[in-house]
Amino acid sequence: MIRYDLLPTPCGPLLVVINRHGLCRVEFQDGPQACAIEPEWQIDPPALAPYLAEFSAYFAGRLRAFTLPCAAQGTEFQQRVWQALTTIPYGETRSYGELAELIGKPTASRAVGAANGRNPLSVIVPCHRVIGANGSLTGYAGGLAIKRALLTLEGIACG
Repeated sequence: MIRYDLLPTPCGPLLVVINRHGLCRVEFQDGPQACAIEPEWQIDPPALAPYLAEFSAYFAGRLRAFTLPCAAQGTEFQQRVWQALTTIPYGETRSYGELAELIGKPTASRAVGAANGRNPLSVIVPCHRVIGANGSLTGYAGGLAIKRALLTLEGIACG
């Protein structure tokens, strides 16, 4: 059974979706790639309450590391990239090249970027902390305005 709820955030509504194993999707609904709520999904505020509590604490500036169980589906390569993303500390950024080096694929920065763009767990798997090699903000599924807002929330100055 897939269950969900929506959390109002400073960046717009955040769709939080769980399955029996944990978080399987977290998406900003105001971004260019809003996630459609499937008809078979069930809204379940009590089941989602602990998840929404952590996201609320993050947006209030009181939480820097999530403890929620995750159940994202992806290829082995995507899973490696997403795992590497979780090692980027709160308030820091890395380039796509640095992330490629971290997973042992130094020439795979484009593939890392593609895997980053397919991250189904926005915020909790912090793809917003990945920037261009020159320090510029680059693509983000939620849109650059949301990426900038998340980085600003974490104390990262961005242009």
